[in-house]
Amino acid sequence: MDPRRDPLLALVDQAVADGVVAGRHRRAARALEEHLRTARSRPVPMNIDKATAVIYAELGFPPPLARGLFVLSRSVGILAHAWEETTQGTRNKGPVPRSVLPTYRGDSTDATGDPARAQPQPPR
Repeated sequence: MDPRRDPLLALVDQAVADGVVAGRHRRAARALEEHLRTARSRPVPMNIDKATAVIYAELGFPPPLARGLFVLSRSVGILAHAWEETTQGTRNKGPVPRSVLPTYRGDSTDATGDPARAQPQPPR
């Protein structure tokens, strides 16, 4: 289970106790988690994504905005991970296997001489 989940949900619990938020989404999420726990042979605990969805919903964010915040937070995490691996000289894991990544095969400029717009070449 993600160690960030419980502290975040505890903040939601406190906000409900303080009357800051209603707790409707928190109750629904916990009910779903409980249903999955009892209906399956293996429990399915609420992950960090669901916990943040509960927070956004309790705060009244419309679903499209909450989704944008989710995507933004994931983008920052992916960028940080890629930078860490790049600076450490380790493999930057991605959806494409290294064997099919583009490779350099000559001049790195495009037809106008602009190196930034050169098209990568597929591996041979």
